[in-house]
Amino acid sequence: MSFAGPEFILAIIALSTGGWLINNWIRARHGYALEDEWGGKTRPADSQAMSQLQAENAELREQLAHFADRVKVLERIATDTPTRLAAEIEDLRK
Repeated sequence: MSFAGPEFILAIIALSTGGWLINNWIRARHGYALEDEWGGKTRPADSQAMSQLQAENAELREQLAHFADRVKVLERIATDTPTRLAAEIEDLRK
């Protein structure tokens, strides 16, 4: 085998990539943080934390819809003519 040829460089690249893949596979299997291509660590998604975030997201979306409805009412009150608003209030009193 010639160490000066492109086959040697390709073999080194293949071995390095294979080692990195095996390392991450072992880490993922045992629950350790995974290593990205730049040497940083990333944690796998925690299912309990993910479900809590989804529940919080749903609650916040519900609150946002509620506030959007309130803003629509306030905009209608602010832009309506005073006589129309007074008429609607009098109709509600009857």
